[in-house]
Amino acid sequence: MMHADVGDFEADESQYLLSDTDTETRTVTMTGSRKLCCISFCIRNFCSRLCECIISCCSRRRQLAARSIRIGHQTTEKFPPNVIRNQKYNFISFIPLVLFEQFKFFLNLYFLVMATSQFIPELRIGYLYTYWGPLGFVILVTMIREAVDDVRRRQRDNEVNQQRYKKLTPHGGQRTITSANIKVGDLIFVEKDQRVPADMVFLRTTETNGACFIRTDQLDGETDWKLRLAVPATQKLDSNEELFSMDATVYAEKPQKDIYNFIGNFAKHDTETEESLGVENTVWAGTVVASGRLLGLVVYTGAETRSVMNNAAPRSKIGLLDLEINNLTKLLFVAVLGLTLVMMCLKGFGGPWYRYFFRFLLLFSYIIPISARLNLDVGKTFYSWVIQRDQEMPGTVVRSTTIPEELGRINYLLTDKTGTLTQNEMVFKILHLGTVAYGTDTFDEVETHVKTFISKETSSNASGATATPTRMRRTVVTRVGEAVKAIALCHNVTPVHEDDAGSPVEESGDIQTQRSVAYQASSPDEVSLVRWTESVGLALVHRDLTTLTLRSPTGALLKYTVLQIFPFTSETKRMGIIVREEATGQIVLYMKGADTVMATMVEYNDWLEEECINLAQKGLRTLVVARKVLTQEQYNHFEQRYSAAKLSMTERGSRVAAVIESLECDLELLCLTGVEDKLQTNVKQTLELLRNAGMKIWMLTGDKLETATCIAKSSRLVSPNQGLHVMGNVTARREAHLELNALRRKSDSALIIKGDALETCLQYYEHELMDLAVQCPAVVVCRCSPTQKAAVVRLIQRHTGKRTAAVGDGGNDVSMIQAADAGIGIVGKEGKQASLAADFSIEQFQHIARLCLVHGRDSYKRSASLSQFVMHRGLIISTIQAIFSSIFYFSSVALYQGFLMVGYATVYTNFPVFSLVLDRDVSPNIALTYPELYKDLTKGRSLSYKTFFIWVLISIYQGGVLMYGAMLLFEDELIHVVSISFTSLILTELLMVGLTVRTWHPLMIVAHFLSLGFYALSIIFMHYFDWDFIKSKDFFWKVVVITLVSCLPLYVLKFLRRKFTPPTYSKLEELNTFGSSSLSQSHP
Repeated sequence: MMHADVGDFEADESQYLLSDTDTETRTVTMTGSRKLCCISFCIRNFCSRLCECIISCCSRRRQLAARSIRIGHQTTEKFPPNVIRNQKYNFISFIPLVLFEQFKFFLNLYFLVMATSQFIPELRIGYLYTYWGPLGFVILVTMIREAVDDVRRRQRDNEVNQQRYKKLTPHGGQRTITSANIKVGDLIFVEKDQRVPADMVFLRTTETNGACFIRTDQLDGETDWKLRLAVPATQKLDSNEELFSMDATVYAEKPQKDIYNFIGNFAKHDTETEESLGVENTVWAGTVVASGRLLGLVVYTGAETRSVMNNAAPRSKIGLLDLEINNLTKLLFVAVLGLTLVMMCLKGFGGPWYRYFFRFLLLFSYIIPISARLNLDVGKTFYSWVIQRDQEMPGTVVRSTTIPEELGRINYLLTDKTGTLTQNEMVFKILHLGTVAYGTDTFDEVETHVKTFISKETSSNASGATATPTRMRRTVVTRVGEAVKAIALCHNVTPVHEDDAGSPVEESGDIQTQRSVAYQASSPDEVSLVRWTESVGLALVHRDLTTLTLRSPTGALLKYTVLQIFPFTSETKRMGIIVREEATGQIVLYMKGADTVMATMVEYNDWLEEECINLAQKGLRTLVVARKVLTQEQYNHFEQRYSAAKLSMTERGSRVAAVIESLECDLELLCLTGVEDKLQTNVKQTLELLRNAGMKIWMLTGDKLETATCIAKSSRLVSPNQGLHVMGNVTARREAHLELNALRRKSDSALIIKGDALETCLQYYEHELMDLAVQCPAVVVCRCSPTQKAAVVRLIQRHTGKRTAAVGDGGNDVSMIQAADAGIGIVGKEGKQASLAADFSIEQFQHIARLCLVHGRDSYKRSASLSQFVMHRGLIISTIQAIFSSIFYFSSVALYQGFLMVGYATVYTNFPVFSLVLDRDVSPNIALTYPELYKDLTKGRSLSYKTFFIWVLISIYQGGVLMYGAMLLFEDELIHVVSISFTSLILTELLMVGLTVRTWHPLMIVAHFLSLGFYALSIIFMHYFDWDFIKSKDFFWKVVVITLVSCLPLYVLKFLRRKFTPPTYSKLEELNTFGSSSLSQSHP
């Protein structure tokens, strides 16, 4: 009977594989092979031509150049359109680019070739839908997902591009224009709280002092308001129409990424006068006008604006798990080729061997399962759905469903500071006078002292006495009063009405007006100081460029003339103001700044350094406040030298600084202030969790060095027992070399470096710097531009090969978020730009811990199990096919025909296999309680070559048992081998799912019974097997025996392994269960 069946199989094969003597058919065969080669060539040629076309289109970029713009005249040069475009595709490129993204994966490309070969009759193994159905479904789902995502991006872009603005016309009229239609040279009005549509030079404002404030949070991440000044020559014009009659030109440098500097000039040709223009005369696109109404001249549009140049183009992110599976797929392809060559060598290369080769290649193609890609894509969608429904993380949105597993592999977390780690809400905490300190619970005493001090000073002024500089020991009342007055005067804050930010507060004694006052300033620190002085009785009620007015506790107005202002810079680390009190005529220089620079300017004291350290350890931002009383002669002499220095054409900056420094000596130390920048909820605990999970955390911020250092300490980004290495100013190669040597000598020290120093070091010593930086427990990069943030992310990826996550909440974080392997955006006060561009959007920083440690872990573990099991499913059936072909004279005929092969990968096994997405090795509480478990995930042990080869051995063993067992136990008909082996195969797969599961879910059990039900119904109604044999006891016991032999040893091995070498997670689960039961028994 055996020989007859073999003959039948040979006869069956001969129907498909023709003999050598059939010349005509051989011609057809050669033609079929040529068809396949032709198709492959066409596909390759099309892809290469398409890539060349895309590259050539992308490389044609306009040269950036400086421009001179005549005010009131249209430019003849062509500049980029003023449109925002975050889309990945357009109508023409959508299908080619999506197909390219899909078929660059070896798995998809392989199945495309296999599916295409089925159009050739001589190579056809089964039905066309068995190959084209899964492949087409995967591609269709991907295209729909990409289309939906891109349509949403287009809708968001249109909202910005269709915003309407007023354009000034030559006859003084105004015309409404959309943002997308704005051109270089246009004169555009921007209202209060309106977004600036393009980079503009600030010409005029409704503010009488010629200045206004803007919010730059979407550009540099700082919510501090920035002061901008209108060009003096245009601000003093009587009307806007005069702009068209004046013969003037604005020169602007070529477009740059630098958002902190600008080089330009304003030339008035009729009077032949020129004025230099700096960044204070500009408003960049993406900023928001905070006060008044401004009129600007557009100098850069679209792709040439600062905000767009600092943003990277959106890219399709590919997870590390996908790359690993792609590599394993290539390995499986090598296995397919190897197995095919072995079969051909054993069969012999006689006859049309190339046809046999292709048929064997197709028969063993199930080793590479395309269902892996489909299962993983659906699994990713499920993980994303679970993340969004987590009640512990309300408001979480998954915008990229392709990389949830990346959250389980993060080694470096790069975070913004403002609005991410902090709330950017400053609270005044401590006033320290050396011998006495006042905190939040004793500020009422300060209020009493201020009231007493102002009353005495007012009565003294009324009696005609004038205050004179004195060094005698003063009372606490005087010291407190002088300190509070210095804080109330030394700043750059402007009070305005909350209901109309463009109108200054009226100078009236009505105390009720205090309730409607809002403060504009370039720093939240200054606002907190002024608010505090208001709370203790000394309120700021009016401020312009030349005057400043305070309201005393009694309601009297104290007026001062502002003589000079020395603004704060990152180089000087201090600010100063010279004022003249109108009541007494006294001239006083007030200064405040960082303790590192102020300590050498104040008179000798024995408490300042120690108290600064104490306040910094509490996470407070410290400022030293001092003063110096000047005589009229001293001030006149200073003003003369200061004016001369400002007019010098060479070395102007150093000469001005030298004149100011001559005044900044022997200052009278008044007080030390401590301000707290409120941290986000549970920031300290979250950073501690992430550190224990093995993540290295880098803070990238556009803020000042002192602020960044303070927040790094208060948030515990830098532990109290860790040292700090602050890299100094680096402008040359030698300085970079010295600083790196100094860093090399430090151990266990956090690195703090400024953006410009980082750029210089990377220019000369990129590898050395990165080698040292990655060894630091934490890194803080301050004064960091958006482009530098993205560059740091790419540096870490390139030098370490590790996975990165970036967290931010502002528009300046978009480049960093898009460059990272996993981008996380926080919906905060700085808007939604970061959250919309991110892969994952959350509402609070503390949610990152659960997002990575719980959902990232589950997603990675589940996908690793799912992908390996799908590979096992293909390997085991291919093993059975190989054994079958080798037994029956190496015939290239499929053992399982028709729907059996389709059903095997779908309704018979896919429900239980896909139910692995519900599996979980540890509970969320355990994952958060023991964050050290996360370290194992970053090593990639759940999906590695070791685990892959273990599954290969299991597949070979089980495939051999199933096929040889069926051959040994069958008696009459060969078709019984098919029924016994296939039934045992289905049961083995279901039992192997049970072996893989670590935590059972009710739906898993439902999936098992559902698959068994489908298989039973197909046996009954589709008549693939001999029904009489199926009903017999022989079928039952043979299937049971073969299934037990294939699965029981593996269950025994798993039991012994869990008993003698249990994994860490099982120990923790048992410990947790034992602890909970003990606790419940002790507390009945």
